[in-house]
Amino acid sequence: MSVKHPIVAVTGSSGAGTTTVLQSFQHIFRREGLNAQIVEGDAFHRYDRHAMRQAMKEAEADGNRHFSHFGPYSNLFEELEALFADYGATGGGRTRKYLHDDAEAAPYGQPPGTFTGWEDVRPGTDLLFYEGLHGAVKTESVDIARHPDLLVGVVPIINLEWIQKLHRDQRQRGYSQEAVVDTILRRMPDYINHIIPQFTHTHVNFQRVPTVDTSNPFIARDIPTPDESFVVIRFARPKGIDFPYLLNMLHDSFMSRPNSIVVPGGKMGLAMQIIFTPMILQLMDRKRRAQ
Repeated sequence: MSVKHPIVAVTGSSGAGTTTVLQSFQHIFRREGLNAQIVEGDAFHRYDRHAMRQAMKEAEADGNRHFSHFGPYSNLFEELEALFADYGATGGGRTRKYLHDDAEAAPYGQPPGTFTGWEDVRPGTDLLFYEGLHGAVKTESVDIARHPDLLVGVVPIINLEWIQKLHRDQRQRGYSQEAVVDTILRRMPDYINHIIPQFTHTHVNFQRVPTVDTSNPFIARDIPTPDESFVVIRFARPKGIDFPYLLNMLHDSFMSRPNSIVVPGGKMGLAMQIIFTPMILQLMDRKRRAQ
Protein backbone atom coordinates (compact mmCIF):
# COMPACT_ATOMS: atom_id res chain seq x y z
CA MET A 1 0.00 0.00 0.00
CA SER A 2 1.10 3.50 -0.81
CA VAL A 3 0.93 6.59 1.37
CA LYS A 4 2.58 9.14 -0.92
CA HIS A 5 0.78 8.14 -4.11
CA PRO A 6 -2.64 6.60 -3.44
CA ILE A 7 -4.14 3.90 -5.66
CA VAL A 8 -7.89 3.22 -5.93
CA ALA A 9 -8.86 0.04 -7.78
CA VAL A 10 -12.32 -1.10 -8.82
CA THR A 11 -12.53 -4.72 -9.86
CA GLY A 12 -15.49 -6.50 -11.40
CA SER A 13 -16.69 -7.99 -14.64
CA SER A 14 -17.85 -5.60 -17.34
CA GLY A 15 -21.54 -4.80 -17.17
CA ALA A 16 -21.54 -5.26 -13.41
CA GLY A 17 -22.05 -1.57 -12.74
CA THR A 18 -18.43 -0.53 -13.07
CA THR A 19 -19.51 2.40 -15.27
CA THR A 20 -21.61 3.75 -12.38
CA VAL A 21 -18.55 3.41 -10.17
CA LEU A 22 -16.33 5.29 -12.61
CA GLN A 23 -18.88 8.11 -12.89
CA SER A 24 -19.28 8.27 -9.11
CA PHE A 25 -15.54 8.54 -8.55
CA GLN A 26 -15.20 11.11 -11.34
CA HIS A 27 -17.83 13.23 -9.55
CA ILE A 28 -15.75 12.98 -6.37
CA PHE A 29 -12.50 13.85 -8.18
CA ARG A 30 -14.10 16.84 -9.93
CA ARG A 31 -15.83 18.12 -6.79
CA GLU A 32 -12.68 17.83 -4.67
CA GLY A 33 -10.38 19.18 -7.39
CA LEU A 34 -8.32 16.00 -7.69
CA ASN A 35 -6.22 15.12 -10.74
CA ALA A 36 -6.61 11.35 -11.22
CA GLN A 37 -4.66 9.09 -13.57
CA ILE A 38 -7.38 6.74 -14.89
CA VAL A 39 -6.28 3.30 -16.08
CA GLU A 40 -8.54 0.75 -17.77
CA GLY A 41 -7.98 -2.92 -17.17
CA ASP A 42 -8.46 -3.66 -20.87
CA ALA A 43 -5.11 -1.96 -21.50
CA PHE A 44 -3.44 -4.92 -19.80
CA HIS A 45 -4.94 -7.66 -21.95
CA ARG A 46 -2.20 -9.65 -23.64
CA TYR A 47 -3.88 -9.78 -27.05
CA ASP A 48 -5.61 -7.24 -29.24
CA ARG A 49 -9.01 -8.16 -30.72
CA HIS A 50 -7.68 -9.97 -33.78
CA ALA A 51 -4.91 -11.79 -31.88
CA MET A 52 -7.37 -12.86 -29.16
CA ARG A 53 -9.63 -14.51 -31.73
CA GLN A 54 -6.64 -16.29 -33.21
CA ALA A 55 -5.40 -17.40 -29.78
CA MET A 56 -8.85 -18.77 -28.92
CA LYS A 57 -8.97 -20.76 -32.17
CA GLU A 58 -5.52 -22.20 -31.50
CA ALA A 59 -6.44 -23.07 -27.91
CA GLU A 60 -9.61 -24.81 -29.05
CA ALA A 61 -7.68 -26.76 -31.69
CA ASP A 62 -5.43 -27.96 -28.87
CA GLY A 63 -8.47 -29.11 -26.89
CA ASN A 64 -8.70 -26.09 -24.55
CA ARG A 65 -12.31 -24.86 -24.67
CA HIS A 66 -11.86 -22.53 -21.70
CA PHE A 67 -9.54 -19.83 -23.08
CA SER A 68 -10.90 -16.45 -21.97
CA HIS A 69 -10.10 -12.83 -21.10
CA PHE A 70 -10.46 -13.73 -17.42
CA GLY A 71 -7.33 -15.90 -17.12
CA PRO A 72 -3.67 -15.06 -16.43
CA TYR A 73 -2.47 -16.39 -19.80
CA SER A 74 -4.45 -13.70 -21.67
CA ASN A 75 -3.44 -10.78 -19.45
CA LEU A 76 -0.29 -8.90 -18.49
CA PHE A 77 -0.51 -9.29 -14.71
CA GLU A 78 3.20 -8.61 -14.17
CA GLU A 79 2.96 -5.31 -16.06
CA LEU A 80 -0.16 -4.30 -14.10
CA GLU A 81 1.53 -5.04 -10.79
CA ALA A 82 4.61 -3.12 -11.97
CA LEU A 83 2.42 -0.08 -12.70
CA PHE A 84 0.83 -0.25 -9.24
CA ALA A 85 4.20 -0.72 -7.54
CA ASP A 86 5.83 2.11 -9.50
CA TYR A 87 2.94 4.50 -9.01
CA GLY A 88 2.68 3.77 -5.30
CA ALA A 89 6.39 4.42 -4.81
CA THR A 90 7.04 7.32 -7.19
CA GLY A 91 3.77 8.48 -8.80
CA GLY A 92 5.11 7.13 -12.11
CA GLY A 93 4.72 3.98 -14.21
CA ARG A 94 3.76 2.88 -17.70
CA THR A 95 0.37 2.18 -19.24
CA ARG A 96 -1.42 2.21 -22.58
CA LYS A 97 -4.95 2.36 -23.97
CA TYR A 98 -7.16 -0.27 -25.58
CA LEU A 99 -9.20 1.34 -28.35
CA HIS A 100 -12.68 -0.17 -28.08
CA ASP A 101 -14.45 1.48 -31.01
CA ASP A 102 -14.08 3.86 -33.96
CA ALA A 103 -14.56 6.96 -31.78
CA GLU A 104 -11.74 5.97 -29.41
CA ALA A 105 -9.48 4.84 -32.23
CA ALA A 106 -9.88 7.88 -34.53
CA PRO A 107 -7.47 10.26 -32.68
CA TYR A 108 -4.72 7.62 -32.88
CA GLY A 109 -5.21 6.71 -36.54
CA GLN A 110 -5.48 3.05 -35.58
CA PRO A 111 -8.23 0.47 -36.13
CA PRO A 112 -10.51 -0.30 -33.15
CA GLY A 113 -9.58 -3.38 -31.16
CA THR A 114 -5.89 -2.42 -30.97
CA PHE A 115 -3.59 -0.98 -28.30
CA THR A 116 -1.75 2.32 -28.29
CA GLY A 117 1.96 2.24 -27.51
CA TRP A 118 3.18 2.07 -23.90
CA GLU A 119 3.84 5.48 -22.37
CA ASP A 120 4.52 7.03 -18.98
CA VAL A 121 1.58 8.07 -16.84
CA ARG A 122 0.97 11.79 -16.58
CA PRO A 123 3.34 13.44 -14.08
CA GLY A 124 2.03 15.11 -10.95
CA THR A 125 -1.31 13.30 -10.58
CA ASP A 126 -2.96 13.10 -7.16
CA LEU A 127 -3.90 9.42 -7.36
CA LEU A 128 -4.28 6.47 -9.72
CA PHE A 129 -7.75 5.07 -10.43
CA TYR A 130 -7.96 1.58 -11.98
CA GLU A 131 -11.18 0.07 -13.29
CA GLY A 132 -11.15 -3.42 -14.78
CA LEU A 133 -11.27 -7.16 -14.25
CA HIS A 134 -8.13 -7.77 -12.23
CA GLY A 135 -7.52 -5.06 -9.63
CA ALA A 136 -7.31 -7.62 -6.79
CA VAL A 137 -5.72 -10.63 -8.48
CA LYS A 138 -3.37 -12.91 -6.57
CA THR A 139 -1.50 -15.73 -8.29
CA GLU A 140 1.69 -17.67 -7.58
CA SER A 141 3.69 -14.98 -9.39
CA VAL A 142 1.83 -11.71 -8.65
CA ASP A 143 -0.05 -10.06 -5.80
CA ILE A 144 -1.83 -7.09 -7.33
CA ALA A 145 -4.29 -6.88 -4.42
CA ARG A 146 -1.61 -5.72 -1.97
CA HIS A 147 -1.01 -2.41 -3.75
CA PRO A 148 -4.31 -0.44 -3.78
CA ASP A 149 -5.09 1.78 -0.80
CA LEU A 150 -8.81 1.44 -1.57
CA LEU A 151 -10.04 -1.71 -3.29
CA VAL A 152 -13.68 -1.86 -4.43
CA GLY A 153 -15.52 -4.89 -5.80
CA VAL A 154 -18.57 -4.54 -8.03
CA VAL A 155 -20.42 -7.73 -8.91
CA PRO A 156 -24.04 -8.66 -9.67
CA ILE A 157 -25.36 -12.04 -8.65
CA ILE A 158 -24.52 -14.54 -11.37
CA ASN A 159 -27.99 -14.77 -12.98
CA LEU A 160 -28.10 -10.99 -13.36
CA GLU A 161 -24.61 -10.99 -14.84
CA TRP A 162 -25.70 -13.55 -17.42
CA ILE A 163 -28.83 -11.54 -18.32
CA GLN A 164 -26.72 -8.42 -18.81
CA LYS A 165 -24.27 -10.28 -21.04
CA LEU A 166 -27.01 -11.96 -23.09
CA HIS A 167 -28.77 -8.66 -23.76
CA ARG A 168 -25.59 -6.70 -24.52
CA ASP A 169 -24.04 -9.28 -26.84
CA GLN A 170 -27.27 -10.12 -28.67
CA ARG A 171 -28.62 -6.59 -29.11
CA GLN A 172 -25.45 -4.51 -29.40
CA ARG A 173 -23.10 -7.02 -31.01
CA GLY A 174 -25.52 -9.20 -32.96
CA TYR A 175 -24.46 -12.51 -31.44
CA SER A 176 -26.83 -15.47 -31.29
CA GLN A 177 -27.96 -16.76 -27.89
CA GLU A 178 -26.02 -19.97 -28.58
CA ALA A 179 -22.82 -17.99 -29.13
CA VAL A 180 -23.30 -16.01 -25.91
CA VAL A 181 -24.03 -19.16 -23.89
CA ASP A 182 -20.88 -20.72 -25.38
CA THR A 183 -18.88 -17.69 -24.18
CA ILE A 184 -20.37 -17.97 -20.67
CA LEU A 185 -19.48 -21.67 -20.49
CA ARG A 186 -15.98 -21.07 -21.88
CA ARG A 187 -15.26 -18.39 -19.27
CA MET A 188 -16.65 -20.27 -16.27
CA PRO A 189 -13.43 -21.97 -15.03
CA ASP A 190 -11.48 -18.70 -15.21
CA TYR A 191 -14.38 -16.81 -13.62
CA ILE A 192 -14.37 -19.23 -10.69
CA ASN A 193 -10.59 -19.37 -10.35
CA HIS A 194 -9.53 -15.79 -11.12
CA ILE A 195 -12.48 -13.38 -10.80
CA ILE A 196 -14.47 -14.58 -7.77
CA PRO A 197 -11.44 -14.92 -5.40
CA GLN A 198 -10.70 -11.20 -5.80
CA PHE A 199 -13.82 -10.26 -3.84
CA THR A 200 -12.23 -11.78 -0.74
CA HIS A 201 -9.53 -9.10 -0.88
CA THR A 202 -11.69 -6.03 -1.57
CA HIS A 203 -12.26 -3.42 1.13
CA VAL A 204 -15.82 -2.63 0.02
CA ASN A 205 -18.07 -4.80 -2.15
CA PHE A 206 -21.18 -3.75 -4.07
CA GLN A 207 -23.38 -6.64 -5.14
CA ARG A 208 -26.53 -5.93 -7.13
CA VAL A 209 -29.41 -8.30 -6.38
CA PRO A 210 -32.61 -8.17 -8.49
CA THR A 211 -35.99 -8.31 -6.75
CA VAL A 212 -37.67 -9.91 -9.78
CA ASP A 213 -37.54 -13.53 -10.91
CA THR A 214 -34.28 -14.25 -12.74
CA SER A 215 -34.35 -18.02 -12.18
CA ASN A 216 -34.02 -18.64 -15.94
CA PRO A 217 -31.77 -15.87 -17.24
CA PHE A 218 -31.87 -17.27 -20.77
CA ILE A 219 -35.52 -16.33 -21.29
CA ALA A 220 -35.44 -12.93 -19.54
CA ARG A 221 -36.96 -10.30 -21.82
CA ASP A 222 -35.44 -7.31 -20.00
CA ILE A 223 -32.53 -6.52 -17.73
CA PRO A 224 -33.90 -5.81 -14.25
CA THR A 225 -33.80 -2.07 -13.69
CA PRO A 226 -32.09 -0.40 -10.72
CA ASP A 227 -35.55 0.15 -9.20
CA GLU A 228 -36.08 -3.61 -9.44
CA SER A 229 -32.89 -4.26 -7.50
CA PHE A 230 -31.15 -3.84 -4.19
CA VAL A 231 -27.42 -3.34 -3.73
CA VAL A 232 -25.70 -5.14 -0.85
CA ILE A 233 -22.68 -3.13 0.35
CA ARG A 234 -20.25 -5.13 2.45
CA PHE A 235 -17.34 -3.55 4.37
CA ALA A 236 -14.34 -5.77 5.10
CA ARG A 237 -13.46 -3.51 8.03
CA PRO A 238 -16.68 -1.97 9.36
CA LYS A 239 -14.94 -0.23 12.27
CA GLY A 240 -15.12 3.52 11.64
CA ILE A 241 -18.02 3.29 9.16
CA ASP A 242 -20.86 5.60 10.30
CA PHE A 243 -23.77 3.27 9.60
CA PRO A 244 -26.42 5.47 11.29
CA TYR A 245 -25.37 8.33 8.99
CA LEU A 246 -25.58 6.09 5.91
CA LEU A 247 -29.00 4.78 6.94
CA ASN A 248 -30.20 8.35 7.41
CA MET A 249 -28.80 9.60 4.09
CA LEU A 250 -29.90 6.62 1.97
CA HIS A 251 -33.69 6.39 2.16
CA ASP A 252 -35.14 2.86 2.47
CA SER A 253 -31.74 1.33 3.29
CA PHE A 254 -31.25 -1.19 6.09
CA MET A 255 -28.54 -3.23 7.81
CA SER A 256 -28.52 -6.93 6.93
CA ARG A 257 -25.39 -7.84 8.92
CA PRO A 258 -23.05 -5.89 11.21
CA ASN A 259 -20.76 -5.20 8.24
CA SER A 260 -23.41 -4.86 5.49
CA ILE A 261 -25.93 -2.24 4.43
CA VAL A 262 -28.58 -2.80 1.75
CA VAL A 263 -29.65 0.16 -0.40
CA PRO A 264 -32.20 0.53 -3.24
CA GLY A 265 -30.56 -0.15 -6.61
CA GLY A 266 -31.21 3.36 -7.88
CA LYS A 267 -29.16 4.82 -5.02
CA MET A 268 -25.95 2.93 -5.80
CA GLY A 269 -24.20 5.97 -7.29
CA LEU A 270 -25.26 8.20 -4.39
CA ALA A 271 -24.14 5.57 -1.89
CA MET A 272 -20.73 5.43 -3.53
CA GLN A 273 -20.26 9.18 -3.34
CA ILE A 274 -21.33 9.32 0.30
CA ILE A 275 -19.14 6.34 1.28
CA PHE A 276 -16.03 7.09 -0.76
CA THR A 277 -15.72 10.89 -0.50
CA PRO A 278 -14.41 10.78 3.09
CA MET A 279 -12.19 7.79 2.25
CA ILE A 280 -10.61 9.65 -0.69
CA LEU A 281 -10.13 12.80 1.41
CA GLN A 282 -8.45 10.67 4.09
CA LEU A 283 -6.04 9.28 1.48
CA MET A 284 -5.28 12.82 0.30
CA ASP A 285 -4.63 13.91 3.88
CA ARG A 286 -2.25 10.97 4.38
CA LYS A 287 -0.50 11.92 1.14
CA ARG A 288 -0.02 15.53 2.26
CA ARG A 289 1.34 14.48 5.65
CA ALA A 290 3.77 12.03 4.01
CA GLN A 291 5.38 14.72 1.84
